[in-house]
Amino acid sequence: MSKFSFVLLSILVAACSAFAPSSSLASVTKEQTFTSSPFALNAVEDYDSETYWEDEYPPSKVLGPIMSKMPSGMLGALSLVFLASLVVSISGSAALQQEPGAMNTGSWVKWYYILGSFGGPLAWGTHVAAWIQRKNGM
Repeated sequence: MSKFSFVLLSILVAACSAFAPSSSLASVTKEQTFTSSPFALNAVEDYDSETYWEDEYPPSKVLGPIMSKMPSGMLGALSLVFLASLVVSISGSAALQQEPGAMNTGSWVKWYYILGSFGGPLAWGTHVAAWIQRKNGM
């Protein structure tokens, strides 16, 4: 029990020291002078930032060097492929779960179904990228 108490006490001390002000940090913040509010968002002040836009949709360059050059139709088709892999993964896992004893042994967990489950977030991301490219005329 004493080891458990020591671990809990160590965690408590570490958590408290994380929020306690240190002298070196206080001296650094005193030396800084703010021209505006210290709570101002730097990304909003920098209007030339690559991730800032004022229109309804962002420019194509926010998609990165590869997807910014892909046409909207190709990104839409890629989104459908990812969505299909998700549906196949879910239906395959559901079919394997129906086998007797599959939940006890874990035989319904297959690596290719786990890999296919990444299709959901990828389908969402590529369909948003297709929308951005369509709005930008690509």
